[in-house]
Amino acid sequence: MQQRIGDTTIELVLGDITRQDTDAIVNAANSSLMGGGGVDGAIHRAGGPAILEECRKVRDRQGSLATGRAVITTAGKMKARHVIHTVGPVWRGGDQGEPELLASCYRSCLELVRLHRLESVAFPSVSTGVYGYPVRMAAPVALDAVGAELVRDPECVTLVRFVLFDEMTLAAYAEVLVDLTTLVG
Repeated sequence: MQQRIGDTTIELVLGDITRQDTDAIVNAANSSLMGGGGVDGAIHRAGGPAILEECRKVRDRQGSLATGRAVITTAGKMKARHVIHTVGPVWRGGDQGEPELLASCYRSCLELVRLHRLESVAFPSVSTGVYGYPVRMAAPVALDAVGAELVRDPECVTLVRFVLFDEMTLAAYAEVLVDLTTLVG
């Protein structure tokens, strides 16, 4: 499924983010940047030790990565050239700033896409795995944040792909994507 906002295509696909051929893929990282489970572990395994080496350097320079922020590293052995690591919020019921922090993840990632002049990026559904953010609540936050950035800076990126793990997540994002142009504009 696709939707266009200006010159940017937003795609939803079912698949494995580690196999994407975009300029960058986004890692739903933990604040230590040292790898973990889920998407984070899969990306570190697929990309090899080069990702962890760069993450260590980032951590040595700035300490842990704050929730809602992002950093960029190599993608190691994967098709993508870069991994953008972002730390999503842990779901605590929705009244602890989770929507704002989740939106900040997507904005921070697109800021790095813009800064590094990348043309394409693939996102997972940040925070909806072990961090427990309900997919049906995360999808509109993610797509609204991305859509708003694309309206604000139409030349930011050519392709934004959401690589979703299962049919339920894909369906939740698809429901929101249908109405995205009216939400952002």
